[in-house]
Amino acid sequence: MSIDIAPAWWTSAVVYQIYPRSFADSTGDGIGDLGGIRGKLDYLQELGVDVVWLSPIYRSPQADNGYDISDYRDIDPLFGSLAEFDLLLAEAHARGIKIVMDLVVNHTSDEHAWFEESRGSLTNPKRDWYVWRDGVDGREPNLWRSMFGGPAWKLDAATGQYYLHLFAVKQPDLNWENREVRSAVYEMMNWWLDRGVDGFRMDVINLIAKVQSDLVGDSPGFVMGDQVHDYLQEMNREVFAGRDADLITVGETPGATVDDAIRFTSSDRLELDMVFQFEHVGLDHGPRTKFDNVPLKLVDLKRSLGRWQSGLAESGWNSLYFGNHDQPRSVSRFGDDGQFRFESATLLAAILHLHRGTPYVYQGDEIGMTNAGFTTIEQYQDIESLNYYNEEVAAGASPADVLASLAFRSRDNARTPVQWDASPGAGFTTGTPWLAITPNHTTINVAADRAAGLRSIFEFYRRLIALRHESPVVALGDFEMLEPEHPTLYAFTRSLGAETLLVVGNFSSEGLELPLSADGEPVIGNYPQGEDVAGELRPWEVRVVWRG
Repeated sequence: MSIDIAPAWWTSAVVYQIYPRSFADSTGDGIGDLGGIRGKLDYLQELGVDVVWLSPIYRSPQADNGYDISDYRDIDPLFGSLAEFDLLLAEAHARGIKIVMDLVVNHTSDEHAWFEESRGSLTNPKRDWYVWRDGVDGREPNLWRSMFGGPAWKLDAATGQYYLHLFAVKQPDLNWENREVRSAVYEMMNWWLDRGVDGFRMDVINLIAKVQSDLVGDSPGFVMGDQVHDYLQEMNREVFAGRDADLITVGETPGATVDDAIRFTSSDRLELDMVFQFEHVGLDHGPRTKFDNVPLKLVDLKRSLGRWQSGLAESGWNSLYFGNHDQPRSVSRFGDDGQFRFESATLLAAILHLHRGTPYVYQGDEIGMTNAGFTTIEQYQDIESLNYYNEEVAAGASPADVLASLAFRSRDNARTPVQWDASPGAGFTTGTPWLAITPNHTTINVAADRAAGLRSIFEFYRRLIALRHESPVVALGDFEMLEPEHPTLYAFTRSLGAETLLVVGNFSSEGLELPLSADGEPVIGNYPQGEDVAGELRPWEVRVVWRG
């Protein structure tokens, strides 16, 4: 690979995602807030992250925990105020940490002033700001299903038309075909950038482009419209052109292929810096719904991630993640969150961070937080989980079986409060937490992990992040997958010039005889150096070495 121009700053950066209501509570009301985040900036600086991505903190009725926005230019009182946000921004910048906002513009809340006007009458000037259609033969305009269950259309009795909601009923889709909508969104984005934010993570941004002919008739499912590229190039011209090159744009693009990602992220197209794709986190989904869990085959994971590595090697850029606010805890999903929690959490971290792309750390992963272990439906708050439970039980499914699926897959697994210490409120709050704290917080918490010495997951992450900052091979080197058909070995190299980094990891709780040599100068590993077993990897062991 030849590098003709200076690489973008984010090729050597690491992003930390904060789900604000679950990160740290400074007021004792049981909900995380901006003051709580400010109080942990030194922690994030010590970890070494370059960017903090905040899940939505805008004013919202909280039907989908803030992804239903009623005012794009205000902070929800749950989290604080604009003045407190400005203080957080200044204090983060003083520590060299950028702040990225979550941009949710496929839809708004149904309590947003735009939608309240739009639904006022068929002739309201903002009627066309949302996707309204007549019904077909007494039913919804088409056969689309909401991502959260049920039809993707809601009949509005006052006007007799249906509005589209690809997500919750209280999240009507904006009509990006309307130039006024796009202009309003760009104006809002410029307002935040002028305030000092460092970019946007764009929620389901490829869904903004609907194929108009699909909106009425027998279309069974959403297909992305090509006009999304026109919209993003227009956004670039109207929002980002002429601004500081230190900004970052990340698009969440469910269903995107490698070819789609190349179009989204190639530097000459001026659309996005990188995308989130979902292929690898769908490999353990059943054929009917994502809650029908199937065992993950490592060969499939390697094939998927390897394809994205090779596909974006020459044009475009990868976002690297195993977990976020919409996924189960990665150590519970892909690792062993019992006997080998430390080993599997650190293996997953090393495998992820040493791929080519920008790694994302989800809050709590740096101490190996696990799934919540909820056993009753009353413990859940996630709208997707509740809708799934109600639909399945109503259709005759066993409540116990549905709960077992949720215990593994529910988004609430990632949303339990961060476990800072062993106190009753886990150091998260002095009050009653909005979502139950995982019981294992008495042993799995930041304080205990920081005191664990060589078995500190936080320290392992800190070293990985430092390695990306320091090594051009990690940031920019070519990727080559080794042993792609091996059922438990994940092995690859990163190479730049004469330097090669070899990574070998054992995705199992049994010892593994290596089919290749792992000799070299040790860089990082999750078993004590000097105790390596030649030709063998121990359970969930990862070993990283320089080769000449």
